[in-house]
Amino acid sequence: MIGCRCAVCASDDPRDRRSRPSVLVEPADGVRVLIDTSTDLRVQALGMGLDRIDLLLYTHGHADHIFGFDDLRRFNVGEKTPLQAYADAQTVADLRQVFAYAFASPVAAGGGVPRVTLSTLAGPFSFGGQMVVPVPVLHGTRLILGYRFGRLAYLTDCSAIPDGSWTLLEGVEALVIDALRWRPHPTHFSIDEAIAAARRIGASRTWFTHMCHDLGHAETSTRLPDGFELAYDGLVVSADD
Repeated sequence: MIGCRCAVCASDDPRDRRSRPSVLVEPADGVRVLIDTSTDLRVQALGMGLDRIDLLLYTHGHADHIFGFDDLRRFNVGEKTPLQAYADAQTVADLRQVFAYAFASPVAAGGGVPRVTLSTLAGPFSFGGQMVVPVPVLHGTRLILGYRFGRLAYLTDCSAIPDGSWTLLEGVEALVIDALRWRPHPTHFSIDEAIAAARRIGASRTWFTHMCHDLGHAETSTRLPDGFELAYDGLVVSADD
């Protein structure tokens, strides 16, 4: 947090240095799916050596999840083709409004404009031989999307799971889920709420994401039940483990 001198913000543990949320999923051999273009996408991509994206998915249109959009230009250069992106209707509208310069017709040449083909999700679809299942969740009062790939599910920025979404999560074994802090919050799960959701889903391993600076990595980890861990920047997990 800018200007904060709390123990977590001043920590020298690299797992306490948290950038904004983007996730790379490789659900099938050679396929790379990026979920969200976080404000820190450029630094994240450089750190992970990411040079190609095959599919782009958005969870919702809040700034920390979309403001790295302009850095998609570099992936256009590498692939020499527009990126295919999917989102719900509200997020499609958000992206077209915030980044109108990229979707104007005609787009000015020579301006380094990201080339993205943006489509509204209508339900599950297959990509590269892998089924991608959008999972509606509530972020406060706003309905946004999580995503499931086989036995792996990613549910960031959620404060509740609607009745109709639980069946979409049956059989998930590896779960990444929002857990902001110990205290309740109106738009994010607390740790206890996230643990309860993970247990209802039946995941054998769960990683918490989107933590605030209330949660130091080392100290919080000692308080979590077996099968639950804090995620951190650069972490790689497998649904097959």
